[in-house]
Amino acid sequence: MSRSFNQQFDQHGAWRRNFAHRLKWLSGWLAENDLLDQAVAERLRELESQMRTSKVMVAFVAEFSRGKSELINAIFFAGYGRRIMPASAGRTTMCPTELGYTAGQAPSLRLLPIETRLDAHSLAHLRDESERWTEIAIDVDDAEQLASAMHKVAEVRWVPIEEARALGFWSDDSPDDNPVRDATGRVEIPRWRHAVLNMPHPLLEQGLIILDTPGLNAIGAEPELTVSLIPQAHAVVFILGADTGVTRSDLAIWREHLITEGDASETRIVVLNKIDTMWDTLSTPAQIDLQIERQRVGAAELLGVPLARVLPVSAQKGLQAKIRRDPPLLQASRLPALEAVLGEGLLGKRETMLRLAVDAGIAALRTEAARILTVRQRDLSEQALELQGLRGKNVAVIRHMRTRIEQEQTEFEGSNTRILALRSVQGKLLREVYAVLGSTALKADMGHLAAALKRPGIKFNVRKVYAETFDALRNNLKEVQATTSEIQSMLHATFRQLNAEHGFTLQAPAEPDLVGFERQLTQIEQSHTQYLGVGNLLKLAQPDFCDKLVRALASRLRVVNEAAMTEVERWSKGAGAQLDAQLKERRRNFGKRIEAVERIQQAAGSLEERLTELAVQEGGLVELQKRLREFTALLTSNEAPSQFSVRSELSAV
Repeated sequence: MSRSFNQQFDQHGAWRRNFAHRLKWLSGWLAENDLLDQAVAERLRELESQMRTSKVMVAFVAEFSRGKSELINAIFFAGYGRRIMPASAGRTTMCPTELGYTAGQAPSLRLLPIETRLDAHSLAHLRDESERWTEIAIDVDDAEQLASAMHKVAEVRWVPIEEARALGFWSDDSPDDNPVRDATGRVEIPRWRHAVLNMPHPLLEQGLIILDTPGLNAIGAEPELTVSLIPQAHAVVFILGADTGVTRSDLAIWREHLITEGDASETRIVVLNKIDTMWDTLSTPAQIDLQIERQRVGAAELLGVPLARVLPVSAQKGLQAKIRRDPPLLQASRLPALEAVLGEGLLGKRETMLRLAVDAGIAALRTEAARILTVRQRDLSEQALELQGLRGKNVAVIRHMRTRIEQEQTEFEGSNTRILALRSVQGKLLREVYAVLGSTALKADMGHLAAALKRPGIKFNVRKVYAETFDALRNNLKEVQATTSEIQSMLHATFRQLNAEHGFTLQAPAEPDLVGFERQLTQIEQSHTQYLGVGNLLKLAQPDFCDKLVRALASRLRVVNEAAMTEVERWSKGAGAQLDAQLKERRRNFGKRIEAVERIQQAAGSLEERLTELAVQEGGLVELQKRLREFTALLTSNEAPSQFSVRSELSAV
């Protein structure tokens, strides 16, 4: 029997917590043995934090009355024994609603008034302005109170057409999309622009974020939803009615907001909901299955997705079956098959991404720690040879050796000038990188785009304007790549010189590859220009809509630029930390050599004692190398041991 999404997510959460524990233990062991430089320590902290706090977003998208909220209830909230998300005939979720959990914040439902659409701030900016939100405390143990609070997302207002037009819910140029007027000439609009539920639900605590979206008109009126939130979701569940198939409005949402250049991404899952409407008592089960299969095939062909990604479901019967504990009805609802696909595809992909990040971090850690151990072994061997040469020598020879060591130490410290010069040039070039990718430069690029979009009239050349903007953004990354190449050449030259002069084992870390960020920009461009089709030309003639569009785009692009800067900064710190670690080891070696000579000067017997100590230390380094290989192998193996066994291994060292 296939595991439910809840069960798979529980297992995924346990795996992440286990991994985070092992990363923390390994970090402590490395620190205790002085094998953790600043850059590797920071990378380990990032990996541990990523494991503990990594979010997985699932977006549910559909036109009104497709059973979207009921499907969320069936998959995630059946344990409450009732509906939590409002799910009834007609429109229910009227504003985008995020369900998640942030530790340290009280359980609550936060609601952003629809009037904030008139502001000049993006949704991302408004998230941090708590005074702009209406907050309702919730009791997660009281299903009735929680469900009552969630009904707020279905609230509406009736407003004059002028207000609806200003807020983006009425267009004189697209009358077919406008809401129906009442007897007084007013129209219905959502009361809230965005809702955020913070609750310690077991799945949400483990990092799941559920994004429930309203229908087509509301999606199109909120650019930040289509430009930022939906594209960043790890999976999108697109819901159709099994009784209606793919309607014109369904196809509009799919083509304009979910698919880039006709590419049906593997993160898109299509659900044919309400198959129970086909459970006709006058038809045989085989006939019913045949009808459902025809709808599946038709939907797959129209949307251009593999048939395996079109799943028939009855959310209502699935919820009912879970609450009543009715296994036959649950199987008939076909909900378990959807949960299996959602869990295996989404969580499997997410786990693979996390494993790749861990593997890369552990590889860097192992390399740097092994390099430090190699330096220590070489220093111990040199000390042993040096001390063996003192056997049978008089006091004058021993005194001369101390003088020579001190002279070497002075010459070594003289190399600091070169190192400081390297860091100065490196810092200057990095400031240039930050200037190219920083918020000021992005603001300028977005300003040029906004100015072009605000020109009066219909903008038939909007794709050209976007292409020029994204070409400039990609060129910024190319410029940064050229700068990092220049820094890399300088690092190689300086490290070679220091290695030759002082016997270091410095190796410049791999130069950051920014091509992946260029690909991200191209993906954003494609999804965005797809959204700017002919059907949206009239909206683009509205300055307010263009402002919202640019702000939403800027929020998305800022994430890419900041990630690129983080990658460059990590690379730079890696080079600096490696140099600091070997400088530290060399200074410690000078101190130990002088200490050994002093002890020998004070007592002749100390020479043999010191040689014995060095032999013991060399044996300890061999053991450390063995432990390092074992512990890093534990983190990169697919079959990792239990938490207890790892704890015991680390404690035994």
